[in-house]
Amino acid sequence: MTDGAAPAAGVMPAGPADDLPAAPAGELPAAPADAVRCGVDTVEIARIERLLAETPAEHLGQWFSAQELHDAGVGPGRAASLAARFAAKEACAKLLPREVALGLVGPTDFGVVRDGYGAPQVEASIAAQTALGRNRLRGIQLSLTHDRHQATAMAFALPQHAQPSRAAHWLYRLLPFRRGVVLDNLRRVYGDTVDEAEIERLAIGHYGHLGRLAWEFLSYPWLPRARKLAMARVENLDLLLAAHAQGKGVLILTGHFGNFEIATVAGLAQFPQAHGRFHFVRRPIRPEWLDRLVTRRFRAAGFGVLPKRGGLDAILDRLAAGDLIVFPFDQHAQRKDGVQVEFFGHPAGTFRSLAVIALATGAPVVPASCWREAPGRHVLRFEAPVPPVDDADPDEAIRLATRAYNRALEHLIVRRPEQWWWTHRRWKPWPQRQRRG
Repeated sequence: MTDGAAPAAGVMPAGPADDLPAAPAGELPAAPADAVRCGVDTVEIARIERLLAETPAEHLGQWFSAQELHDAGVGPGRAASLAARFAAKEACAKLLPREVALGLVGPTDFGVVRDGYGAPQVEASIAAQTALGRNRLRGIQLSLTHDRHQATAMAFALPQHAQPSRAAHWLYRLLPFRRGVVLDNLRRVYGDTVDEAEIERLAIGHYGHLGRLAWEFLSYPWLPRARKLAMARVENLDLLLAAHAQGKGVLILTGHFGNFEIATVAGLAQFPQAHGRFHFVRRPIRPEWLDRLVTRRFRAAGFGVLPKRGGLDAILDRLAAGDLIVFPFDQHAQRKDGVQVEFFGHPAGTFRSLAVIALATGAPVVPASCWREAPGRHVLRFEAPVPPVDDADPDEAIRLATRAYNRALEHLIVRRPEQWWWTHRRWKPWPQRQRRG
């Protein structure tokens, strides 16, 4: 499953008419042993033949990606191939009935491509990936059957279970710091999709992450430089460079993921041209000695630190200079600083400052996250920029942009949920506006 980027368009060559392997009609396959859901759909081939005959080629992208149209070829079996793909899209959507009912995903959020062996694979959009992650599904397995008249697809959802270590279990039992907050937050996000046992496993895994985070914070400064540089790799740097090439600076949307210090410092240290160009916007940490320590470590690594309050002029100056501003965006904002928008389906006070700056400057907003993939190995990953919002009403533009940023965070969180900061009270009550007079 890819990250949902549209496949590149290309010339559609003549190819095999029936390009997807399928079982003979009438022989439905057995479900994978660990499948937890199944979606089935059947599409008449004549229906797709009519669609192809009546629809201009440039409009077929409403239903099929450029890659799907390319793979289907131009031979007599094109309609059958596209019918199988359309049935697969519908079958995949049926695995997520709640999200479909809410309008969060639909059949066109799923694509069907071939792997290196010719087997059908699901390609999900960002929205579909988020929905799968929130349902704790690691992927979808497809099976296709067809005859001369119709194509049938079966989609099997494969579950994902947290597997916390033994040390994580001990930390969860012995250090109940904010355990109630962690469990309440996890239930708010996953309570309507998974059972209580999985929620507790996620909580235990989170405490394991916190324990390793504390150890890494203490040990990292003492490691040899070569060891530090080998600890992280950077993914999708080309997306960040393309955004930076617009010449408006870059706003990096992120949150409290993984070990952001190691992933950022070790990852970007591999690129000397980045030294002095990244600036972190953050609030002071308590206690004060810890704040001074963290600030000193960031500056020693070549990163600027800007205050969240009173730092607007400095942020605008850095953007004008073409620098990159890192915004942690996943904490609660009070009414005077924020706007209330949905976050995982629940209203949450969210900082409006990022939207205000993005709308005023035109700087692209690039989501970024990091995670620990193994002890001593970290990943820093950049995503495609969040599409800009265009609305004549400034307040509505800020609200829509802020909701889009929360959606981007949702996608990043469900990808590695144990490594997000669940101890924060993200959904605090939103006070009513006081009436005057």
